[in-house]
Amino acid sequence: MNVREIVNAILYVLRSGCAWRMLPHDFPPWQTVYGYSNTWCREGIWEAMNDALREAVRQEAGREIEPSAAIIDSQSVKTTSVPGIRGFDAGKRVNGRKRHILVDTLGLLMAVIVTPASVQDPAGARLLLARLSGACKKLRLVWVDGGYRGKLLDWVAERHPFRLRTVLR
Repeated sequence: MNVREIVNAILYVLRSGCAWRMLPHDFPPWQTVYGYSNTWCREGIWEAMNDALREAVRQEAGREIEPSAAIIDSQSVKTTSVPGIRGFDAGKRVNGRKRHILVDTLGLLMAVIVTPASVQDPAGARLLLARLSGACKKLRLVWVDGGYRGKLLDWVAERHPFRLRTVLR
């Protein structure tokens, strides 16, 4: 079985939003593709691939493999009839989900979580920072916007080797 075809099929399902059973016949059988996808999710293979790709891009750009600075932000996204948990973000007036992301200074993804939109930024940041992998060993500074002020700064100072710096307009 060609692993590249498996990856292409998984990316097709993710991009198109089709059901696994609706996978075109040009790809391997949907049961095989689904099995690989499920296994790779459980075993953290996707995260390992992202880490390896990020390291390669950073090295190609002449940067250290592990970043020393990063940025945290979130985005509320409207959802309609898609199953799953949702919440209402009163500040953005959005009923849906919120993506909390940590990216390096090149914009490369280091960590991501998805919560109901009702989760406030500091609470989402705590969940996000709790998921940091070994790729963040050299991280010393994380820029955040004004929504992350307050007790989160003290919480990070107690638990992590980096500090948060609030950037206002």
